Amino acid sequence: MAEIQLFAARPEDDRRAPDCAWRRMDALRAGWPDGDGVAVFNRLCLSADDDIEAPYAGGCGGGQGAGHAVARETSELRSALVERYLAAVDAVAVGGRAPAGWRPLFEYRRHPGVRAAQFALAGVNAHVGHDLPLATVDLCRARGCEPAELETAFARVGDALALLVERVGDEVPAGLDMLRVGDPLTHLLGSWNLERALEAAWSSARVLWGLREVPPLAEEFRERMDAGVGLVGRCLLTPYG
Repeated sequence: MAEIQLFAARPEDDRRAPDCAWRRMDALRAGWPDGDGVAVFNRLCLSADDDIEAPYAGGCGGGQGAGHAVARETSELRSALVERYLAAVDAVAVGGRAPAGWRPLFEYRRHPGVRAAQFALAGVNAHVGHDLPLATVDLCRARGCEPAELETAFARVGDALALLVERVGDEVPAGLDMLRVGDPLTHLLGSWNLERALEAAWSSARVLWGLREVPPLAEEFRERMDAGVGLVGRCLLTPYG
């Protein structure tokens, strides 16, 4: 059975390069039906790719020292984040279990009573609440730095994720149902807040980093964090009509 590592080892090849990750996601899009819940999240990420590039690379002062370093850190954090999502996909593909934060999306991915917007937001919830803290710790370990040194990169990734959330309601892939003004489901999805989720993800990353020398406690905290994210995801995927 596939196992999701608490702290991912830095690979020796270029599999974490952003363009390679996007190619893998594009290949997944071609293999999944439009109505598949995981495919909805995957397509949402790809559809927003052009808009997302700006916060990752923009405002860096034309390649000057500090700005260039932040852009590189942001790109690396983005890559580590996407790889966490792909690791969950790969685990399920070989008969393993996704992390608890992702599990509801994989379990409900073909449920006819769950709308596309629910699938999309549940995916963002898992991506932020589970993947982002661990991706931040992955990058800290790879760079030998403290989380505080990646705070600006973390904020830029958060800006990019905000663009993704904006598309949940009005740019879910063509042909799939979207939220309507006055729809009762709007209240359910409106209970999830990206800003609070990002604050929790940043706190989780700092706690995990502080516990890195005590693996049993780090694993216990990760499990509790993961379970909490999964509970929110399960609520977001409440079948509706």
